[in-house]
Amino acid sequence: MNYRKSLSIYYSFFRHRLFYPLISVLVALSICLSSALPSQAFDWVPLIFQGVQALQLSNMSDRQEIEIGKQINQQLLNSDVRLYRDANINRYVQQIGQRLVANSDRPKLPFTFQVIDDDSINAFATLGGFVYLNTGLIETAENEAELASVMAHEIGHIGGRHLIKQMRQKAIDEGLLTAAGLDRSKVVQIGYQLARNLPGSRKHEFDADKRGLATLTRTGYSQTAMVSFMQKLVKKGSVPTFLSTHPATGDRIDAIKKAINTQPNNGNYGLDNSTYKTNIQALLRS
Repeated sequence: MNYRKSLSIYYSFFRHRLFYPLISVLVALSICLSSALPSQAFDWVPLIFQGVQALQLSNMSDRQEIEIGKQINQQLLNSDVRLYRDANINRYVQQIGQRLVANSDRPKLPFTFQVIDDDSINAFATLGGFVYLNTGLIETAENEAELASVMAHEIGHIGGRHLIKQMRQKAIDEGLLTAAGLDRSKVVQIGYQLARNLPGSRKHEFDADKRGLATLTRTGYSQTAMVSFMQKLVKKGSVPTFLSTHPATGDRIDAIKKAINTQPNNGNYGLDNSTYKTNIQALLRS
């Protein structure tokens, strides 16, 4: 009996000895947070139970990025974005894309390449490896290397996490960020808006060109294809969608030329125009 009583007293003492210091720490922490960050104060209780919904755009994991990318993709497909359904064209684009991904900055990310049924010359990328190419752009390219150069550029945007950085900046500008992060649904909406009307950042475009050229080179494609495709679009007179949202085209061409001169490569894969036309003949007949 005395043993049990002693054990009970010891347990009570031990419990209180741990409990009160823990309470003190929590109270002190709450006071520090409320006083040091008055403009960013928020309710911690919902955060505890719904914190999985809050995302920190500054350190988004690959898994979170892929999930958000899927949700943005679904919103795009639920809008006026119509996919081109020809299996041969889609298979061909996927094959090119996966070859490039294997030599990119993020080879382990599960990339998805989709062809949009749209005659305008455009391409863009969102989060989690989602890349979109208009049929008009595929038709405008004269060979596989030129098409691959555009795809490598878009892969470069994903490698540099450019859209995530733009999303974070937009959230800051609109006063949407809290200390907890940003609500998942709001993240998806911002990503969707930027994907539909992406104002290209000069810094990001140069970085995507640099990353894209490196990927193109490692894959064995002709480096000059990136230059020839851009020059072709500029010579068309009216600026196509692909370049209207990607500023400083002339400067970018010069920068790519300099990069090629400083890092020459003998790769010349993908320059056969006739083979390319054969591979996209289903698109040319439509």
